[in-house]
Amino acid sequence: MNESFRQRLAGGETLLGLAACVIRTPEIVLVARSAGFDWLLIDLEHTPTTLGEAGNLAVAARTAGFPALIRVGGPHHPDLARALDVGAVGVVVPHVDTPEEAARVVRLLRFGPLGSRSLPAPLPQFGYRMPPAPQFMAESEAVTVVIPMIESRAGLEAVEAIAATPGLDALMIGTNDLAADLGLPGQLEHPVVLEAFARIAAAARANGLRFAVIGVPEPLLGVLGFDLGASLVVATNDINLLVDGAVALVTRLNEQAG
Repeated sequence: MNESFRQRLAGGETLLGLAACVIRTPEIVLVARSAGFDWLLIDLEHTPTTLGEAGNLAVAARTAGFPALIRVGGPHHPDLARALDVGAVGVVVPHVDTPEEAARVVRLLRFGPLGSRSLPAPLPQFGYRMPPAPQFMAESEAVTVVIPMIESRAGLEAVEAIAATPGLDALMIGTNDLAADLGLPGQLEHPVVLEAFARIAAAARANGLRFAVIGVPEPLLGVLGFDLGASLVVATNDINLLVDGAVALVTRLNEQAG
């Protein structure tokens, strides 16, 4: 039997993700899979994507056997559990600044005993044929991934307590927001930013969680990612991939044309 995404994450496998920010049709699932990415992040935080569109992508991803997670708007977003209900294998929650917010996320996204997630209607995970509740809860819990994002000075100062919250799978750094909140927007190689990354990675490691990053430029993925043990990496997003590839192509062709 194939390992679940959660099992692969727990095993420390390096998992490279593509964020879907602009393309809201199932083609992005096949593009990500064909390109060799390991998972898709469907972004609701900074995009016009609706929950219904995210659900369409998540169901397409399940059909294709490709893991898809949904990033919601924050720990108080009204659709935390619905992100799982519509087909995502996990939820990424930005702006988690306190252990209380981390506990709230777990409470809403996990079934008992760790949480109190409401039993939903038939789900894509089971082909819309609901098994008995105990089986549904156990099987769902075994594969559900919960990842808070640390992207503020407050989150950094509370990171050890956040990481100690039972029910989490990884800590993800929101790179640009964290640097900005530390008063160093865009200064990703500043010693204070490097120290913050190292502290968050250490907190994850000390609590048996995986370390994850998003928004780190490719040249810095060593020092800010892999060197610190990052195994979950959002490498880029769909529109940046398209624009960067287009710019590179036009530049090459103009050079050839003289």
